[in-house]
Amino acid sequence: VQLQASGGGLVQPGGSLRLSCAASGETVDYYAIGWFRQAPGKEREWVSSISPSDGRKYYADSAKGRFTISRDNAKNTVLLQMSSLKSEDTAVYYCAASILDYADDEHSYDYWGQGTQVTVSS
Repeated sequence: VQLQASGGGLVQPGGSLRLSCAASGETVDYYAIGWFRQAPGKEREWVSSISPSDGRKYYADSAKGRFTISRDNAKNTVLLQMSSLKSEDTAVYYCAASILDYADDEHSYDYWGQGTQVTVSS
């Protein structure tokens, strides 16, 4: 499967952005799709993922209540709706696919898209 992340940009604190992860080659509902982010000088961290089997959604504590992951099977896309954005959300965001039903570590993901930059600043 090939993944392409998009939707990043510059947004003010408190604003919203919606990231898209478009898949090709295979259907997204065959994989767990995860979102990760990497801020400058920091390690890449898991943000959220959605299970292929039952669509169960998982969030890092930093994302709970502000981010929503969803899957659009018709468009073969996974979305990450981000709201109430903070400066600490500034990072390059990546989507990735895993054959596992659930994974929150990057080593469990086999396929990666290129990143999309999210900058939260006034």
